[in-house]
Parts: sequence; C-alpha cells; structure tokens
Amino acid sequence: VFLFRSMALVPYVEDSLPGLSKLHSPTATFHFADRDLRVAQDWRKLGVAAVVWDAAVVLCMYLELGKVELKGKEAIELGAGTGLVGIVAALLGAKVTITDRQPALDFLSANVKANLPPDSQGSVVVSELTWGDGLQRYPAGGFDLVLGADIVYLEDTFEPLLRTLEHLCSDSTVVLLACKIRYKRDTDFLSMLKQRFAVEEVHYDKERDIH
Repeated sequence: VFLFRSMALVPYVEDSLPGLSKLHSPTATFHFADRDLRVAQDWRKLGVAAVVWDAAVVLCMYLELGKVELKGKEAIELGAGTGLVGIVAALLGAKVTITDRQPALDFLSANVKANLPPDSQGSVVVSELTWGDGLQRYPAGGFDLVLGADIVYLEDTFEPLLRTLEHLCSDSTVVLLACKIRYKRDTDFLSMLKQRFAVEEVHYDKERDIH
C-alpha cells in the first residue's frame, strides 16, 4: 500500500475471460467493519469504474488493520467508483467526502445509502470531482486522509491528479493509494509522486499483487 486505481481501457468480450465474471455480477458482497456490505456493480452502464477491483478490497483490509487513525478524521476518496473504500472508512469512524465524475454519482450515492446505517449517513457526502477542475470547491489542505484505489490508469490524468492531491493535502495529510503495478506508466507516476510527496510502501498483498 502506497496505496492508487487502474482502469485499463481495453476491449472486452463478455465471457471471454472467466476470471472477470465476478465483475459482471450485479452485486459484490464483503464483510468489513463488522458489517455485511452489498455493493451494486454496473459494468454495462458505467464500465470499469462501476465494479470492485482488488485494489479497493486490499485498501479496505488495510484500513481495518488500524494503522491509520480514522475516527473523527476528515477523509476524501478520489475516483470512488462503487464507493466501497469510502463506505468502509466511514464505518470505521471517518467523515468522508466520496468523489467521482458526474455520471457515476447517482450509482455511488445509492451504494452509500444502501450500506451505511441511518446514524452514519451524515458522515458521508457524495460529491463531483474531476481531477484538476473546480478544486476551489474543496478546502485547500482540508483533509487528514486522501484515499484512492486503482486510480492511475491514463497518463493524461497524472498531472491533474497530482494537482488535486497537492490542493487537498496539508503537510500532515496521509495519502493512501492502492494499486496493481501493471505497466511502465504506473512506475512513472510513482516517480512523479515522489518528487512532490514523501512516499513509502506500507503494505503488499502478494495473493492479489496489490501494493
């Protein structure tokens, strides 16, 4: 875990890759924060952004380890997709702003509503955020924790993502990015990140090959 989200945009023929069949299921179930979570997925309508990838699962597992304080902390999730990571962070005590691009927000909001108990609904805000745009709507340096699972996927987004991170972070902010390192561009992004942030790998899930 230097813990980011990789959405490789590749042609896909249904049933051609049996290992991806779980991504076509309309729901994915998990047990985090002492709760059973049932997260909707919508590959057909929203594509790779609307399924739960391994990086999100590993990031949730890392949050449960308790190595990062969550209770009462202001957190923001970038490129949230299904919202699983932000939901788990909220269940573990954080106040979370869960963000993605506009087309995903209704889907994202429905997952939040379905998986947070009534007394926790107020701890989450779902909000539109396209990296690098409209950052003034978010407080500069206003977050204790920034979360991202598999969010590095297109080189054109690297600079906007870095600008977004710099805007959201203060000197004391912790950024957790979870990723599978697939391509040279992934390591290139890490190199760019290290020029602006202190970066260390804090967790590696060997079974899922997620850093």
